[in-house]
Amino acid sequence: MTLVREALLVSGKDLRIERRAKVTLSQVVPFAAIVLLLFAFALDPDRGVLTRAAPGLFWIAVLLASLLAVSRSFAVEAENGARDALRLSGLDPMAIFLGKSLAVLAQLLVLEVVLTIGVVVLYDLSLRSLVPLALASVAATIGVVATGIVYGVLTAGLRLRETLVPLLVLPVVTPALLGATRAWEASVDGVPGEAWPWVAVLGAFALIAGTVGLLAFGPLLEES
Repeated sequence: MTLVREALLVSGKDLRIERRAKVTLSQVVPFAAIVLLLFAFALDPDRGVLTRAAPGLFWIAVLLASLLAVSRSFAVEAENGARDALRLSGLDPMAIFLGKSLAVLAQLLVLEVVLTIGVVVLYDLSLRSLVPLALASVAATIGVVATGIVYGVLTAGLRLRETLVPLLVLPVVTPALLGATRAWEASVDGVPGEAWPWVAVLGAFALIAGTVGLLAFGPLLEES
């Protein structure tokens, strides 16, 4: 079985579990939407401030939702020896990393589409340069997911994993949050020339995070 087929097997398993449990639909999406709605209420007196802050608020909501999605990805294997079964399955650890990353990535990209509609409606935002905005979103999400999966497996066997994951992940993904926000700001302003350097930074961050994840996931899984 090739690496790609094994990765698709793992991602398919996680997505089927999610489809049956509907945690993303019933908890993660409403949570992110509530975050955006609270910001809208807090900044409503000055619509100019709300519009200017929209890119940053969007990515804060996505980042908080990603922590829930990553925690959920490992919580489903916390009982009944499921993690031990995964280790003993004979699957390549790189494939497991890729599969779990693809499953969380798919969920977050759907979430981002929903939240993009939300910021356009709630924040009166006009999206002018869609191509750099979309590429920045995908690259930033890949970097966040890869980082989250690494720290997710690192803390998977710990009792305090729910609180440790945010403490470990948030400082590391700060470059992704900054780059994605700046790329969105340039795209919203209709200045794609200013967005492309940030897209490149986000691509580099995603590449580094993915490479580290591929190399580190196997040993961390054995120790979890």
